[in-house]
Amino acid sequence: MKSLFLTLFILATGSMLMAQDVTFTKDIAPIIYNNCTKCHRPNEIGPFSMTSYDEIKPWAPMIKYVTSIRYMPPWKADPEYSRFQGERFLSQADIDLLAQWADNGAPYGIASEEPDLPDFPTGSQIGTPDLVLSMAESFEHQGGNEDEYRVFVLPTGLTEDKQISTIELRPGNTSILHHALFSSDNTGEARALDEADPKYGYDGFGGFGVNSAFEKMFPGYVPGQKPIPYPEGTGQILPAGSDILMQVHYGPKPFPQMDSSTVNIFFKKEPVTRQVQNIIFLPFAPYITNGPFFIAPNSVKTFHCEFTSPIKVSVFAIWPHAHLLGQSFEVFTIDAGGDTTNLIRIPDWDFNWQGSYNFKKYIIIEPGTTLHVYATYDNTVNNPSNPNSPPAFVTWGEKTTDEMLFLPISFVLYNNGDEDVVFEDETTAVDDPGLSFVNHYLSPVVPNPANDLAYVNFVLEQADHMTLRVINMNGQVIRTIASDEWMLAGSHTETLDLNHWPSGTYFVQMQGTNFIQAQKIVVIK
Repeated sequence: MKSLFLTLFILATGSMLMAQDVTFTKDIAPIIYNNCTKCHRPNEIGPFSMTSYDEIKPWAPMIKYVTSIRYMPPWKADPEYSRFQGERFLSQADIDLLAQWADNGAPYGIASEEPDLPDFPTGSQIGTPDLVLSMAESFEHQGGNEDEYRVFVLPTGLTEDKQISTIELRPGNTSILHHALFSSDNTGEARALDEADPKYGYDGFGGFGVNSAFEKMFPGYVPGQKPIPYPEGTGQILPAGSDILMQVHYGPKPFPQMDSSTVNIFFKKEPVTRQVQNIIFLPFAPYITNGPFFIAPNSVKTFHCEFTSPIKVSVFAIWPHAHLLGQSFEVFTIDAGGDTTNLIRIPDWDFNWQGSYNFKKYIIIEPGTTLHVYATYDNTVNNPSNPNSPPAFVTWGEKTTDEMLFLPISFVLYNNGDEDVVFEDETTAVDDPGLSFVNHYLSPVVPNPANDLAYVNFVLEQADHMTLRVINMNGQVIRTIASDEWMLAGSHTETLDLNHWPSGTYFVQMQGTNFIQAQKIVVIK
């Protein structure tokens, strides 16, 4: 009996010593700095900061809980089904360490063992953008617990075509901005819609309002997702003189709130030989096999979409999207020989955490291969996210209380050797390049509209060689205010004499080192 008690005592003591050995500096800081801090830091989407022991310790019990149920870090794709770049899930060993640390009072440890906080880029998650576009004015979301979709037209001022690597949204108000889609327009249709709407931007419910916009979609934005550039040698064209269209979904809030967001655009640095294309699965003809897309009250329904590829392509990204009734997604391919390739499975859908998933290597789709999409929706009282009580009839729509099946898949035409291409995974926070964002700022031109004089105000974060010019709707430079002029840090004002300018829309473009920004001005005579 004594030996049994001695054995139990030794095991218990060993367990306690093991727990006491878990410290913030040695064990916990590497986990949190690598997996949490990129979102939980100033000016990012995390609701509190996790950049130091003093900030993190009070949250230890909460960290234990949300990691134990795998709610955090937010990663919904099943890693046993398929693998992606930038995966944000913790190993069970890491989860156990966090739990032991919290249970033992969250000890600090030895200061010399604490790793340095990663050198995160500022103003961006991925580095220095080539073009920065800001909303011309703040937009007031209506409140009233209603969704609002708004399209904002952001003039690029580009005088030549550019190849896009990726797009990054810097939301001005993360409490209301749920997600955003991006496209481009060089027809003037979007500008006309903007000018016809008395409020800034125009109603974006149902899309961009421009027929060709869905064919030109760029990577979108959801909270917590780090943009991943297109694979080497691939890109999407942003034509000269075009506008970026930003369709923003503002979620339901009880009171009006303001938003003023910024878009970072990254150009390809290497030659682009392959253009990115998208196939977008929707629950309508010709894709759906068991429509119509209706979800009756008190029912659980799975919809199936399919498409057979007539050509050989190389797939590199996939983006499932649904709303509050969504329960699961599964996407796979079956080739002509009957072999199956898994693309993605999300067994526990969460409306709050969705976005694009980039594969670690190209997925090759042979001609005659069929892509299958299965999406399940729960419109019963058993779904705690069901927005209707009692459950109500739900169909396709863009309101949060409506439902969607929207799934873009990004690909390029196949090239020999794509099977051997492995994408470099540079999405871990510690591996960020630490490039500094040049935080110059070009204010909206005032007054706007104008007829005789207008004022261009801008602020330089640091001294820089600056070029300021005015461009017309055809992309022609009609006035150069400054050409590669050395300007000191601080506020600057330039005056535009408009007395000899014809009526019309123009763009003031400011360009510095690794920085381009533009603002629209309307001249009325």
